[in-house]
Amino acid sequence: MKRSFAIAVSLAFAFSAATAQKKAYFVDGYHGGVWGHYPDQYTTFMVDQLKAHPEWKINIELEPETWDRARVVDPNGYARFKEMIKDQNSKTGRIEYVSAAYGQSYLYNISAESIIAQFQYGMKKVREHFPEVKFTTYSSEEPCFTSALPQLLRSFGINHMSLKSPNTLWGGYVRAFGGGIVNLIGPDGTGIRTSPRYAIEELLPGSTWQTEGYTASRKFMNAAFAAGIENPVAMTLQDAGWKGGPFLGNGNRSYQPTEYTTWRNYFENVSANDKATDHKFSQEDMLTSLVWGAQVTQRIAQQVRASENKIVSTQKLAAMAKVYNNTDWPTAAFEKAWQPLLLSQHHDCWIVPYNGSRGDTWADKVVKWTGYTNKACDSIAQIATAVKSGAASANVKYVKVYNTLGVSRNEPVSVDLPAGWQGKDITVSDMQGKAVPSQLVDAKIVFNADVPSVGYSTYQLTLRKAVATTGAMVKQINGKYIIETDLYRLVVDPAKGGTIESLIAKKLEGKEFVDKANARGFNELRGDFHNNGGFKSGMDGAAEVSVVENGPLRVKVDVKGTINGTGFTQTISLAQGQPKIDIWLNIDWQSNVGIGLLTPPNTYKAEVPKKAFYDDRHKLLTLFPLNLTRQKVYKNAPFDVTESKLDNTFFDSWDSIKNNIVLNWVDVTDGNGAYGMTMLSDHTSNYTHGTDFPLGLTVQYSGVGLWGRNYRVDGPTKIHYALMPHKGKWDQSGVWTAGTQWNEPLIATVIDTKPAAADLSKSLVKVGGKGIEVTNITFDGDDMLVRLFNAEGRNVPYKVTIDRPATTASLVELNGDVKQKLAVTKEVGGKSSVTVSMPRFGFRTVRMNR
Repeated sequence: MKRSFAIAVSLAFAFSAATAQKKAYFVDGYHGGVWGHYPDQYTTFMVDQLKAHPEWKINIELEPETWDRARVVDPNGYARFKEMIKDQNSKTGRIEYVSAAYGQSYLYNISAESIIAQFQYGMKKVREHFPEVKFTTYSSEEPCFTSALPQLLRSFGINHMSLKSPNTLWGGYVRAFGGGIVNLIGPDGTGIRTSPRYAIEELLPGSTWQTEGYTASRKFMNAAFAAGIENPVAMTLQDAGWKGGPFLGNGNRSYQPTEYTTWRNYFENVSANDKATDHKFSQEDMLTSLVWGAQVTQRIAQQVRASENKIVSTQKLAAMAKVYNNTDWPTAAFEKAWQPLLLSQHHDCWIVPYNGSRGDTWADKVVKWTGYTNKACDSIAQIATAVKSGAASANVKYVKVYNTLGVSRNEPVSVDLPAGWQGKDITVSDMQGKAVPSQLVDAKIVFNADVPSVGYSTYQLTLRKAVATTGAMVKQINGKYIIETDLYRLVVDPAKGGTIESLIAKKLEGKEFVDKANARGFNELRGDFHNNGGFKSGMDGAAEVSVVENGPLRVKVDVKGTINGTGFTQTISLAQGQPKIDIWLNIDWQSNVGIGLLTPPNTYKAEVPKKAFYDDRHKLLTLFPLNLTRQKVYKNAPFDVTESKLDNTFFDSWDSIKNNIVLNWVDVTDGNGAYGMTMLSDHTSNYTHGTDFPLGLTVQYSGVGLWGRNYRVDGPTKIHYALMPHKGKWDQSGVWTAGTQWNEPLIATVIDTKPAAADLSKSLVKVGGKGIEVTNITFDGDDMLVRLFNAEGRNVPYKVTIDRPATTASLVELNGDVKQKLAVTKEVGGKSSVTVSMPRFGFRTVRMNR
C-alpha cells in the first residue's frame, strides 16, 4: 500500500515536471458597454492599463454605441484607444474586437434575420470609429450562441469562434465537448475553427455562474494538459467597470507560464497547427435557464417577436414599392428602425429585466425600443402601400392584399369596412368578377385572398348582397360544441373545463389527434398554485362556451373557465381550408399569485444549484396529450431544425439544465413519422415533453427568480398559440413555411380607386421548388439583394425569378464579398431569372445588378 502510494506521488511529480515548461494561455478583455455599465473615463483606464502592463492583451466585446459616448465624454482616452487598436496584426496587435453584435443578444432566442442585423449594424458602427478593425473571431462573455453561427460568421468573414463563456453562466452555458480545437459544423455543413468549452472544463463547485475555465488555475491547466490539449486557454471578459486591470493579477492563483493573448493570435499563431476534431453543432448543445413563464420575460419575448416580424415584412413591402412605384429605398429609416429592435434583444433585457431605475428598467426600455421600431415600420409601410388618388365610387371599394413570403398563399384576410358600409350587404370579388367567400365580423369583412409570392393581388368590395355559401360552422349537440371545417371536426366539452375532447383531421384519413386515455385534457390549463393547495386545473370546474363567429369562412368560440378562482378565456378559431388552429389565451389575474415550485421565504441562495424556476412541471402549462405513439420531437431555431435527443425536458438544478426552448414552433410526430402535430408560439419560451408527459407550452411562473427577485404577476396574461395537425414529418408537410406564414400574415389595405390593369397583381420574387424561403429583400443603391433559405428542400438547383430587368447577378456573402457569379436569363415581360443551389439549412444572398 505504501509502495503504491509512493509510486502515485512520484508519477504526479513527474507529470507536474513534464508540464512545468508547457505554456498556457489566457484571453482577457472587457464585456458590456454604454447600455450596461461603462464609466465615462473607462476608455482612459483601459489604455492606461495597457501602457502599464506591456505583456497584456485585451479582447473587446463592448456595445458599438459605447464609442459614440466615449468620444464625447473621454476624448483623450478615445483618441489613445483609437490609435492602439490600429495594429490588427495577429502577433503584435494588443486589442481585438471579438463581438460587434449591436445589442449583445443571446441569439438563440431571436430570428436569423435579427442575428444578421446584429452583426451588420454592429460592425458598421464599430468601423465608423475604428476603420482599421478586423473581425476574425467571435467570442462572448455571455452564452450568446446558436447552432447556425458557423455559416453566419463565415459569411461575415469571421473564421474563428470561441464557445467559452466561463464567468457569466447565470442564464446557461454550452455543453462541454472536445479538446483544444474543434471544427464546429453547423446544420448546413459549414465548419468553423472553434475553441470549445472543453470536455474536462467542469462547472465550478459552489457557483451557479462559472466553470473552472474562468481562470488559468493550475488545476484547470494541468487537467487540460493531461487530456492531451497542447495549448490550453482560459478566458474571462471582465465587466466594463471592473478596475483590476489584468485579470490574472487580480488575486487569482494561476498556472505558470501563462501568456495573455488575443483570440486572433491564439488561432492564427499559437494553435494554428493543432489538429481539429469535428463536432456537429446542435441547438441542444445550448443549455439554457432563463425565467421562462415569468410575465416580464413573456412580454419582452412577445414585443421583440412582433417587431422583428414587422420589420422584415416592411422591408419586403418597401422593395415592392421601389420596383413598382419607383419610391426611394429608405436606408436611413430602416437603420433607425433596426437599431432599437437590436437593443431590445440585448441579453440583459431577458436575464435582468427588472434592473434599472423605476420607469427605466430593461423591461421598460424594451417597450420604448420596440415601440419606436413599430412606429418607424408603420411610417415606411404607409408610404410603400400608398396608392395615387383618383375618382372614388360610393358603392365600390378595392382591397390590395400583400404577401411578403416567397410562396403563394390563399388565406383569410380582414379589413375595416369603409365609413357608412357597416350593416350593409357586401360582395367580395376578384378582379375577374368572380365572387369569393366572405364573412362580416362586426366592423370588418373577412375573405379568402389568393396572393402570389412576394407580391400583391387586388379585390373589389361592392354594395350588394353576397351569394350564400356553406362552410365552417359550430353546432351544439348534447351540451358539447362541435366545430366543423372542411379539414377538421373539433369537439369542445364545457363540462370538462372547455377542453378539447376530440380533434379529427378529416383529410388525414380521419386521424384522431387527442389521446383520450390520458388523464390530462387537451388544451387543459394546469399548474401548481403553491400558496393555494397545490395543483389546480381548468378542468376542476365547468366552462361556459359561446359562439363568437359562425362561418361560413371562419368560426370562433370563447371558452370561459376558471382556475384557482381566476377567470380565463381561450378563444379557439378555425377557418375553412386552413390547417392551423389558432388559440388566444387571456387569464384575468386580479392579484399576484404564486405559481410553480415554492421557494420558502429567505431561502434563495445564488450559489445553490437548485432553483424553483427551473422546474417546469410545477408551472402553469397548457397541455396537449397526443394520440401519437413513440413520439419524436423536432424544434426550430434560427436557420435550423433540431431533432431532440432528450428523454424529457425537465430539470431542477443549474448543473443539469437542458435546451427546452421553443423559438417559433415545436413539432411532435409518431415513431414512424406518419402523423404529427405542430405547436406554434407567439414568443420565445419553453415547452414540456417526456415519455410520460404530454407536449405543453409554459404559460406562467410567479415566484422567486434569478438573484432572488420576485417575478410577479402584475396584470393579465395574454398569449397566442396555434396547433397544426399534419401527415408525415415536419419537412414533408410544410411546417417551416406554416410558421413563417403565421409570423408574417397577409397585409390588406382598402383603397378608393381601381388600380390600373397592369397593377392589379404582381409577384416580385418567385422561387421554383418547395421549402425555399425568401427571408428578406433589401437594396444597396439600385442593386436588389434577395436572401433565400433552404428550410425543407434538397440541395438541387432552384430557379429564382425576379420581376425586374438585371444585367448581372452574383451570390454575395454577408460581408459583401462575391461568392459566385450567376448567369442571368432574360424572361418574358422584363423579368430576370437565376439558378441557385444551397444545402438544407443553408442560406444564400443573391445580388441583382440592374
